[in-house]
Amino acid sequence: MRRRTLIIASGIANAAVLLPLTTRAQHASIPTIGGLAVASPDTQRFWRDLRAELGKLGYEDGKTVRYDIRSDEGDLARLDALARGLVRSKVAVIVAWFTPAVLAAKRATHNIPIVMGAAGDPVAIGLIDSLAHPGGNVTGIGGLVPDLAGKCVDLSRDLVPKAKRIAALVNVPDPFSRPFLDKIRAEAATIGLVVEPVRIKQAGELEAAFSALAKDPPATVIVQPSLPARRVAELAIRHRIAAVGLARALVDAGGLMSYSSDDSDLPQQVADFIDRILKGARPADLPVEQPTHFELAINLKTAQAIGLSIPSPLFQRADTVIE
Repeated sequence: MRRRTLIIASGIANAAVLLPLTTRAQHASIPTIGGLAVASPDTQRFWRDLRAELGKLGYEDGKTVRYDIRSDEGDLARLDALARGLVRSKVAVIVAWFTPAVLAAKRATHNIPIVMGAAGDPVAIGLIDSLAHPGGNVTGIGGLVPDLAGKCVDLSRDLVPKAKRIAALVNVPDPFSRPFLDKIRAEAATIGLVVEPVRIKQAGELEAAFSALAKDPPATVIVQPSLPARRVAELAIRHRIAAVGLARALVDAGGLMSYSSDDSDLPQQVADFIDRILKGARPADLPVEQPTHFELAINLKTAQAIGLSIPSPLFQRADTVIE
């Protein structure tokens, strides 16, 4: 039986000389876990939970491990410089959050192990050779984002049965934008929906994009996960447009609906990869894992704000409802 989650919004001299040397030696032997992230509402929660999971494995911050976490703060163009900074800092492993961050880390180093925290279709975009045999220095968790994009098309029709047209909000700098849009178009063609691509090159273009959509609103707009969820949700509500996402972060930020992998186990999975790598395992030998559980989340508060009724069959299928 499916469990639904309901969220209500709301010698002393010698010692003096030796101590600094000893301290420096201790710090030098402590591995540093580097973090490279595309900013999103759930980024901080992921790093907090990851530290907690590593703590369960015996990694104590400042004593047995250190952290160097860097975020693009909403600007993907910063990722390459941030990744090079982590390489210069000689981190022991890089945890990369979202596809653009993984790609930036890969461009920065072919030697330091990289663990994907969340990345879409890593084989298709050339990050790894195969799921079973990654090769190179990248492993971790790969997403099923193309399939999720297709599912969001079907959900758009379920949400608005008479829909004729949907929009796709595409994050152009993210290399995953092409398979994201291709899957939406392919699935839409099977059910007779027209897709209007809205290509975003930088976050500052979002407001103009939504203003243009509001002149002839589509049934839904499907949002690429690497776009800033909070800003997208705010604009979608303002212009009374149903925003549908492939990441739960969009619904948590105020978007209408999402169909996404259940990432509750993600910090533990990533911590396990880090633990094995720090103990000597090679990323090339660690098979990439994929999500096995998925959830449909609906924000009823947002539905009311944009004047949209959720069909009963769709509501009954939801795993999480935000009221």
